[in-house]
Amino acid sequence: MTVREILSIGHPVLRSRAVDVDLGEIASERVQGVIDDLIDTIRNANGAGLAANQIGETCRIVVLEVNNNPRYPYKPPIPLTVAVNPELQVLDDETVVINEGCLSLPLRGDVERFVNVRVRYFDRHGIEHRETVRGLIAGTWQHECDHLDGVLVVDRADPTTLSTWDEFERHHRDAFIERITRFVAETSS
Repeated sequence: MTVREILSIGHPVLRSRAVDVDLGEIASERVQGVIDDLIDTIRNANGAGLAANQIGETCRIVVLEVNNNPRYPYKPPIPLTVAVNPELQVLDDETVVINEGCLSLPLRGDVERFVNVRVRYFDRHGIEHRETVRGLIAGTWQHECDHLDGVLVVDRADPTTLSTWDEFERHHRDAFIERITRFVAETSS
């Protein structure tokens, strides 16, 4: 198990656009090692998603996983997903405001995200996937793909809603959980 350091806001790699992975290189020891490190690191940090540039790798790889995560009890489950060269297509103009956190910065804030998104990516075996995702899962995909483009949550958040994790827990968590739980129920049916 290799848990890597998660880079913090201010590190220049977080602001650079990650480079596509050559599909012929997916099976390489280097790419598979980055994938394994991403999985170990996200699980250690109780994250919902992690992009390769957050651990200092400039390749277009993200991992997503939510399974009874204490950090995000309101998020629907996401099975472990390894996405190489992910691409997003917004399907309509429906949006939701999500109070998002990030493993690379100590702040949370309200971000408007699209509700319905089509994703295309290659898994760690080089198999192409095309899926339509909704709700908070779509928001998680958008957040992680933003990282691959050098975009952080603070770039998209309403600046008046930014708070530290502690202040969010004290003052905003309950109202957010109540609102987002209703949204999750509505988008699940």
